[in-house]
Amino acid sequence: MNTPTKTPEPFPEVHQPGHHEPTPARPAKPKKRGLLWLLFLLALLGAVGYAVWFAGQPGAIPQKGQGGGGGGGGGGGRGAPLGPVPVVVTKVTRSSIPVILNGLGNVSPYYTVVVKSRVDGQLMKMDFNEGDLVKQGQVLCEIDPRPYQVQLDIAEATLAHDQALLDNAKVDQKRYQQLVKTDAIPSQQLDTQNALVAQYEGTIKQDNANIENAKLQLTYSKVRAEITGVVGLRLVDPGNIVHAADANGMVTITQVQPIAVLFTIPEDSLPQVVQKLRAGAQLAADAYNRENSKKLASGKLVTLDNQIDNTTGTSKLKAVFENKDNSLFPQQFVNIRLLVDTLTNQLVVPNVAVQNGQQGTFVYTVDNDSVVHLKTVKVGITTETSADILSGISDGDRVVIDGTDRLIEGATVRVRKAGELDNPPGYDPTAGGRGGRGKKGGGKKGGKKGGGAPQ
Repeated sequence: MNTPTKTPEPFPEVHQPGHHEPTPARPAKPKKRGLLWLLFLLALLGAVGYAVWFAGQPGAIPQKGQGGGGGGGGGGGRGAPLGPVPVVVTKVTRSSIPVILNGLGNVSPYYTVVVKSRVDGQLMKMDFNEGDLVKQGQVLCEIDPRPYQVQLDIAEATLAHDQALLDNAKVDQKRYQQLVKTDAIPSQQLDTQNALVAQYEGTIKQDNANIENAKLQLTYSKVRAEITGVVGLRLVDPGNIVHAADANGMVTITQVQPIAVLFTIPEDSLPQVVQKLRAGAQLAADAYNRENSKKLASGKLVTLDNQIDNTTGTSKLKAVFENKDNSLFPQQFVNIRLLVDTLTNQLVVPNVAVQNGQQGTFVYTVDNDSVVHLKTVKVGITTETSADILSGISDGDRVVIDGTDRLIEGATVRVRKAGELDNPPGYDPTAGGRGGRGKKGGGKKGGKKGGGAPQ
C-alpha cells in the first residue's frame, strides 16, 4: 500500500546581514551628450588657434598706455583697435666714414736701461727713491771712491817723476849736440841720448793715460742715469760689494715719455698699412683700456716688423704715444684702433637700423604713406655707431631705427620722435590706469566713457 508523500514546503529566503541585492544596471547615457562634448572641444581649439594667430599680427601687442582713452576721448579701451606700430626713423645721409683696424697690444717702454756698476767696490748710498722720475745725468748711486782716488794720486806722482827724467834727458841732449859739433864726443853718444829722450816722452804719454784712467774710474764710482725715466725697485742695498761683472745690475730705468705700444693686426690688413707708410703718411693710433670703453691716449704708427708670425697669422706694429699724463704704463694691456683711411661721400645709416635674418642683411624703410618696406642691403665698413651701405637703399630713404621687432613687409606705422612715449595720439598720461579712467577718480563712470571695463 502506497503511502502518499507530502512535498515539503520551501523555506522562506533569509537575507544575511551585510548582503544586498544586486543593483539593477543603469540605462546607457544617450549618445547626444558625447556629441556635445566633442563640439565643445572643437570650439575651444578654434578659440586657442585664433588667439595664437592674432598675437602674431603687427600691432597686436598693446603699447604702454593703450587700453583706455582719456576722459571719453574715443581712445581704445577694452576691445578698441590697436592702430599703427610707432617707430622712430632717420634719413639715409652721405658722410665720411673712417677705415679703422683693431689690434691687441702691450705697452712697452721706449727705452729700458739696467743700471750696473762699472767698477768694483762697496755701495755707499743710493741717491733716489724707488719710483722716482730721474733726469739723464743724475747721480743714482755712489761707490766707495777712495781706492780710485789713491790710484789717481799714484798716477800723478809717476807722471811727475818721469817728467823730471825727461827734462834732464833733454838738457843732456842739447849739451851733446854742441859737443858733437866740436868732435868732443862721438856722434853715437848723441844718438843714444836722443833715444833716451824719446823713451821718456813715451813714458810721459803712458803716465798721462794712467791719470785719465784713474780719473775715469773715479768718475764711475758715481753711477748716473743714462736716460730720463722712472726708476724701479732697487736690486742691491747699500753696504753690499758690487762688481762690474754682476749680471742683475742695481736698478732699472724705463722711459715712459714717450712710450711705445706693440700690437698686432691680421696679415690680410697689412698691405693697406704698408702702402700708407711707403707713401709717407702718418697713421693715427688710439689706445683704449682693456674693456675697450675708455680712450687712454693718442699717438701715431712709427714702424712695423719685418716678418709675419705664421703661427698666428698676424703682423706686429709699433706705435708711439707722448703719454704726458702717464695714462699708459709698461706691460699694460690695451686695445689699439689704427686709422688707415677715411672714405668720403658714403651712404651711412646707424648700426641699429641694420638687421640680420634668413634673407640676409636688411633694413626697414618707410615711404611717404607710412608703409614699411623690407630692403636687402650690402654693408661695407662698420664703426661703433654707423654702417656704410654699399647697395640696397638710396640717399634720402627713411630707415627705421626703433621698433623694428614688430614690423613686417607692408605694415602701416606711425612715425614718432626719439624719446616719445609709445602711445597713440590723444593719450593722456595723467588719466586713470586700467579701463581708461577719463576723470580723476572717475571710477566706473570714467571706465565706461573710456571704453574700458567697469571696475
